[in-house]
Amino acid sequence: MYYTYIIKSKTRNYIYVGITSNTERRFLEHNNGKNKTTKPYKPFDLLLKESYSTRGEARKREIYLKSGIGKEFIKSNLK
Repeated sequence: MYYTYIIKSKTRNYIYVGITSNTERRFLEHNNGKNKTTKPYKPFDLLLKESYSTRGEARKREIYLKSGIGKEFIKSNLK
């Protein structure tokens, strides 16, 4: 299984969208500062986790969520 996930910084106005095969491990990496991109924005809350049977499906959803319409979806439904 692969997962598309969205995390939101608890201290700043920052949202990150990613994919992984292990959301628990990946979430801990973000909160422990092991990801260069998200380190300045830690700690995080997990806003969304969606499961997919293939990496390609998860990547397709990630690309959508990073698009303009996807960002609008996040702002309208998850904040």
